[in-house]
Amino acid sequence: MTPLLPVDDAIARIIAGVVPLEGERVALREANGRVLAEPLSARLTQPPFPASAMDGYAVRADDVALTGSTLRLVGIAAAGHAYAGKVGAHETVRIFTGAPMPEGADAVLIQESAEVIDAATIRAEEPVAAGRNVRAAGLDFAAGAMLLDAGQHIGMREAALAAAMGHAVIPVRRRPRVAIMATGDELVEPGVARRPDQIFASNPAGIAAYVTSLGGEPHDLGIVRDDLVALRSGVEAAQALPADILVTLGGASVGEHDLIRQALESAGMALDFWRIAMRPGKPLVFGRLAGTRVLGLPGNPVSSLVCSLLFLAPLIRALLGMPPEESIEPAVLGSDLPANDARQDYLRATLRRQNHTAIATALPIQDSSMLSVLATADCLIIRPPHAPAAVTGDSCKILMLP
Repeated sequence: MTPLLPVDDAIARIIAGVVPLEGERVALREANGRVLAEPLSARLTQPPFPASAMDGYAVRADDVALTGSTLRLVGIAAAGHAYAGKVGAHETVRIFTGAPMPEGADAVLIQESAEVIDAATIRAEEPVAAGRNVRAAGLDFAAGAMLLDAGQHIGMREAALAAAMGHAVIPVRRRPRVAIMATGDELVEPGVARRPDQIFASNPAGIAAYVTSLGGEPHDLGIVRDDLVALRSGVEAAQALPADILVTLGGASVGEHDLIRQALESAGMALDFWRIAMRPGKPLVFGRLAGTRVLGLPGNPVSSLVCSLLFLAPLIRALLGMPPEESIEPAVLGSDLPANDARQDYLRATLRRQNHTAIATALPIQDSSMLSVLATADCLIIRPPHAPAAVTGDSCKILMLP
């Protein structure tokens, strides 16, 4: 029998040779969750002029070197409304946050430190050094600076920065098209009348949500019967999209009704591997069908979702031109664990933090059909193959759940 493939080897083979998808240009306001296809550089210097950092009075520092100095008010500067004149000796301009500093002024006396004598005169109640309360031109960034790199995910902060840099339209990777095909005569769609021997299909909803969160474009092909002709039709529907990734759910094991591998190979899939040395999720198929990468995930809900974390996520990231995600963290065990067998184990666990230490406690039931346990968990404790028995307080590695 072919030995089971280690998890790290499986990940490496899944992303081997992946070329990032082509780029497209989208409006910045529609780019949330997208991934940059090219670096972005600043189109201007920010701020483009020395600006006041406070509400107050633009002054010459030499004129207010002593407490009690009086100054003649000669104008007003507000954000978007610069003072056109020049500040001379013993003169000041009323200024507001963000307004350009008038020529001749080199500091801002905050309004709390100024006494208004009359409509044309103020008194400085404290000295102000040159440069005080002034934002220098280019304090944030200079024109031409490359501030966002290719492969960077666009979220709230990145979108704001791109806008400040002057970009209304940005180049992003096309979203990977991920076809999702559930298999099994026992499955029905949620909300549909079911027979007593059927269950609701949960995997497609979970996988689709995860694909969306990763920046992909899920396409639900529905539930396909345990029949070679029906399965081939589902595969052909994925090819017609065309899908960058086909995710099949169920039918990847060795039972008489587990037909997905046969259907895929009859459609022309070149099998790379199947069966991983892990728990949950041993029966996993990976291959290539023309330009589509195929992931045949187990049907058990927890196995399917855990395998998505480990194998589907790196593949989508690679297609988007993103670097691998470092999601494994150190922790200590919150309960004893028995010795492990030859498969790498991923135990659903809760997590608490104490004195900057992450403490992971495995949940008592780990059956791969139990979504309620997965929903309760915060992370997965990773138990390497042949790990010896461990006790509370021992070091471990965890994979955080999204």
